[in-house]
Amino acid sequence: MLDQNLKNQVKGYLQLLEREVVISISLDDSENSKKLRDFVEEVVSLTDKIKVEEADLKFKPSFSLSSGSVSGVTFAGLPLGHEFESFILALLQVGGRPPKIDDKTRERIEAFDEEMEFETMVSLSCHNCPEVVQALNIMAVLNPKIRHTMVDGSVFTDYVEDLGVLAVPTTYLNSEVFNNGKASLDEILNKISHEEVDLKLEEKPVFDSLVIGGGPGGATAAIYGARKGIKVGLVAEEFGGQVKETLSIENITGIEYTEGPKYMDDVKVHLDKYKVDIIEGACVTGIEEGNPLKVITNKGELFAKTVIIATGAKWRLIGIPGEIEFRNKGVAYCTHCDGPLFKGKKVTVIGGGNSGIEAAIDLASLAKEVLVLEFLPELKADKVLQDKLREFKNVRIVTNAETQALTGEKVLEKISYKDRISGEVIEEKTEGCFIQVGLVPMTEWADMVEKNSRGEIIVDEFGATSLEGVYGAGDCTNSAFKQIVIAEGSGATAALGAYNYLMTKSK
Repeated sequence: MLDQNLKNQVKGYLQLLEREVVISISLDDSENSKKLRDFVEEVVSLTDKIKVEEADLKFKPSFSLSSGSVSGVTFAGLPLGHEFESFILALLQVGGRPPKIDDKTRERIEAFDEEMEFETMVSLSCHNCPEVVQALNIMAVLNPKIRHTMVDGSVFTDYVEDLGVLAVPTTYLNSEVFNNGKASLDEILNKISHEEVDLKLEEKPVFDSLVIGGGPGGATAAIYGARKGIKVGLVAEEFGGQVKETLSIENITGIEYTEGPKYMDDVKVHLDKYKVDIIEGACVTGIEEGNPLKVITNKGELFAKTVIIATGAKWRLIGIPGEIEFRNKGVAYCTHCDGPLFKGKKVTVIGGGNSGIEAAIDLASLAKEVLVLEFLPELKADKVLQDKLREFKNVRIVTNAETQALTGEKVLEKISYKDRISGEVIEEKTEGCFIQVGLVPMTEWADMVEKNSRGEIIVDEFGATSLEGVYGAGDCTNSAFKQIVIAEGSGATAALGAYNYLMTKSK
């Protein structure tokens, strides 16, 4: 199950265990139980610091980890794929290795005095799930009143269907829905305690350059500014941007293959080497002209001599009834995350561009049937992708299809679309709908700068906008193409443009 190279790595990690760990395993006669037993036996064979005992847990197959008074971490299903790291980290933390969190965060976790039972529904191909799983595992390790179970939705399909879970990660707290989607440890703690973290923005200095946005364009702009020796800040709701929603990346020069979350983690490490004040958890709502410029956020005000807008883009809405109502109840955007929940079901993909056809290809190997709807007379995706899609016998492509509505009772059940040639409205059953019609710039708030008809901020060759001292970079601008490397290049351009502006103004 684990190749030799991975076994060698795990063996090295297990040498870090500071005390014996007990794996309490709960099995039945299923094939999944056999796989789980084989997996546990492989891990146990790599160290003498783990012992196994039989148990009767809520889920079968599953196992829990404990060491002395430390317990509360359970994995229901086989923690492979993106959750393998979650398993290794939990094993080490239960085994005495302290989690890498600051003292204040540890104190917040240890202060909770009520019983909390968390369950997180995941898919092993989801790149957002591990952040939630690992955060809740840390809480369970540090506080004996907190327990957390990772549940693989592709193994416990009946369980997640009974709950109505059609998107991951979905977390329940004491049998009630607690959170949908990715969430950091701080966000989880804030939600439990109902606290608003004071970012103390009033104590921040006037920045020479303030970057708005935490994606690759914004991060690159911050690095370039910091390397010039000026005072740089970066403000974002969450560091990482849209790239954290990308699974495979194979077109960054010098990096043959990486994944979005890992790449942005590496970018963050790089950024941390410079004296950039990273302010997370604040949403910018406006910029007021002045000297310095005033940047207005939902947590207070910041001031800067120059500003670089690098807010990126988000999934485009198609504006039909049911699109919002059935989000996470059948309407989804990420096949890697939510695709496994639709195994053996009929699903629909809206969009015939590269992203839509890639999504259809991913789903075709899982779903019973895939319906692809394209508004135009022909698909827009690259020919190589179209050819690959047509190899699947369970895929049906409909062009000239104008989607009308998504309907159902508690979850998505039907989709209707109009044949643009005949005018006939057709209704079909569908249990999932993946909307892949492109991205829109996140610039709704940026009315102080000139934008084009698509809402993109217009910038010149130096990255300058129509407002003096304000620059733009990345997918939120009128760049011809939207790519990671292009966003990073425009981030560098904007930072250098802002620096030259500062030097000119200081003379």
